[in-house]
Amino acid sequence: MKKTIICLLALMVSTASFAQKNRTMTLINAALHGWEYELRAGISIGGTSPLPLPREIRKIDSYDPTLNILLEGNMYKWFDDNKKWGIVTGLRFENKNMETKATVKNYSMEITGYDGNHLKGNWTGGVQTTVKSTCLTIPVLAAYAITPRWNVKLGPYFSYIMKHDFSGEVYDGYLREGNPTGDKISFSGNSTASYNFKDDMRNFQWGLQAGADWRAFKHLKVFADLTWGLNDIFKKDFETISFAMYPIYLHVGFGYAF
Repeated sequence: MKKTIICLLALMVSTASFAQKNRTMTLINAALHGWEYELRAGISIGGTSPLPLPREIRKIDSYDPTLNILLEGNMYKWFDDNKKWGIVTGLRFENKNMETKATVKNYSMEITGYDGNHLKGNWTGGVQTTVKSTCLTIPVLAAYAITPRWNVKLGPYFSYIMKHDFSGEVYDGYLREGNPTGDKISFSGNSTASYNFKDDMRNFQWGLQAGADWRAFKHLKVFADLTWGLNDIFKKDFETISFAMYPIYLHVGFGYAF
């Protein structure tokens, strides 16, 4: 029995050593052909906003970025022996969430009252909004190494939205039903009405990404990336909100380079 245990332990150590050796040789071979790999983790700060702010939004009363995380795996392909120019792509899992309160005037809106009735028109008063997106993103970036420790990247990204939400409530104001001169329906005190436009959101987004990496140690990187959406988060035929809205987020974190 003792000999069997010793043999099993020896086999496990030998197998682990062989696997480690093979992995090391694979990474060395990839590096010799200009390939590099990394894993990254971080947080995102930003929001979804029209640009510029339309005249309907008179004031931002509060903003909460909430907790947004990202996990990412990337691979680099360098085109020259000095590793100056290259391309990087990969797959990123990320959240893009925020909560805001704003004071608006003649803001196009479709709400559901406490009695279940749907009302559409122009809202003046307070608006609380929650925006949530869970995305799988593929960046396709050109990379340039300024120094052996610093490199910068720029290019497009493409996101599939696995889960999204755009909802909230209106309060302390009134709705002009149909148009800015329609019948006035007031909500005051504790009276509120809700709205939810998640079914009108796109499942695909794209935009530009720019960023920089700093190699603090042999395997440890620190990064900062800015992503700027270039298509409206809502579908083309959605007309309740009369202006386009774009996700703009700053990602910061660390990575492990193999």
